Amino acid sequence: MEGAGLKEQQHQRLAASGQAHLLRYWDGLEEGERAELLADLDDCHFPESLCFFRRAAQQAPPEQQQQQYRVDESMEPVPKEVQGSVSRDRERLPGWQAEGLHQISQSKVAVLLLAGGQGTRLGVTFPKGMYNVGLLSQKTLFQIQAERILKLQQRASEQFGHKCTIPWYIMTSGRTMDSTKEFFVKNDYFRLQKENIIFFQQGMLPAMTFDGKAILEGKSKIAMAPDGNGGLYRALGNQKIVEDMEDRGIAYIHVYCVDNILVKVADPTFIGFCVEQQADCGAKVVEKTHPTEAVGVVCKVNGLYQVVEYSEITLATAQKRNADGHLMFNAGNICNHYFTLQFLKDVVTIHEPKLQHHVARKKIPYINDQGQQINPDKPNGIKMEKFVFDIFQFSKKFVIFEVLREDEFSPLKNADSQDGKDTPTTARHALMSLHHRWVLNAGGHFVDENGSRIPAIPSSATGMSEAVTAVVNDNMKELTDLPIKCEISPLVSYAGEGLGKHVAGHDFRAPLIIDENGVHELIKNGL
Repeated sequence: MEGAGLKEQQHQRLAASGQAHLLRYWDGLEEGERAELLADLDDCHFPESLCFFRRAAQQAPPEQQQQQYRVDESMEPVPKEVQGSVSRDRERLPGWQAEGLHQISQSKVAVLLLAGGQGTRLGVTFPKGMYNVGLLSQKTLFQIQAERILKLQQRASEQFGHKCTIPWYIMTSGRTMDSTKEFFVKNDYFRLQKENIIFFQQGMLPAMTFDGKAILEGKSKIAMAPDGNGGLYRALGNQKIVEDMEDRGIAYIHVYCVDNILVKVADPTFIGFCVEQQADCGAKVVEKTHPTEAVGVVCKVNGLYQVVEYSEITLATAQKRNADGHLMFNAGNICNHYFTLQFLKDVVTIHEPKLQHHVARKKIPYINDQGQQINPDKPNGIKMEKFVFDIFQFSKKFVIFEVLREDEFSPLKNADSQDGKDTPTTARHALMSLHHRWVLNAGGHFVDENGSRIPAIPSSATGMSEAVTAVVNDNMKELTDLPIKCEISPLVSYAGEGLGKHVAGHDFRAPLIIDENGVHELIKNGL
């Protein structure tokens, strides 16, 4: 009787939202399966999600949008006066770094990690942050990032003479929360203080048919998807994360995606640049490699800052160049942002409800009326999501900071079996190439099996001629040559500093690891 009463109660609630079909298999479900379905129904948040659907459905299909309106007509590049650059502003970098380290020493800087994604495209079922790309140390992305935080805390504490903390806020999804927390516990929080790592969960939304019906992917399972990395702002409010930041005295927040193996977590130079510019919102960017590179562009549209996806720009606009030969729209977005706490508070309390969901038409597996699992061969529904950069438009003082791709951006998205772009191999090679250059810049050298020095890889940040720099950048971006196997622990060096005492005047044979225990040429140990 209890089961029948529960079904009737749910039926009335769902029928009011046109979703009673979700109970079609109720009578045949075991008790555990019913509990699973009820949990999904709670996560659907009907009728609110239906309101999101109706607003999203009013958006014209992409083809129709392109016919009605070309975003190109309203695009402007980011003005020079709000730009900073690691290559063009070299003389100002030390000052910005000093300012950033000062703010870190005051425990005013927090980092916020977007870690809701599973490694599905990598061929694994666990969170991306737990992925090991095959480094000499076998460290995961989570461990690398944790150690960068530890090193920065140490640097700021030593420089200013008192302890400081960089709280780490980690946004997971329903699918990654438990496994992420268990991984941190298993690894003793990577030597960070447990109380300074705050996990919270982004929302989930049901996948819908084109006529607004939630999709059953199993008899007791609704097809759900995270509400995009822009779901961050809703989660910050719902789970009182902004209040926690305020209680801790946080003033500045660095937001980044988990999959970038080169990310400079809480980068003091970026923080210092944004603070000195009195910006409330900032974005790191890399220069696009070519006009048709599949990366969003930070620009102004109708006077407001936003990211325009590469697919929304005509080829003619993408190919436009300035007088210096650089692409006019070349500020490639890498999901690496700065916010003041006050700006985040305004976004959460005032602006977030105004954000539109973006619609993605997807092939969504479902269970048919006969109870059979169907994998459609064409899109049969939509998933709704918001993007973290959707809030740029609300900034009163927006800035961008251009960094070198070979130093700071190598995302992990695809398995090695795929097209060779953004794979474990490219991520591993990018980190080893960076660390190879750190050794060279600190006065070390590598030799081959005959003892002959291997030619150095120049860095585009060392003052070469522009012609040479362009060639080097192209070579680094393509990563066509196998790099020297070299890995430097973040606990030894955050960004290449302090290595002279370990490597200056020395010749090394790869593979080479430099960690807290010293310098190790693995080949000598027979490894």
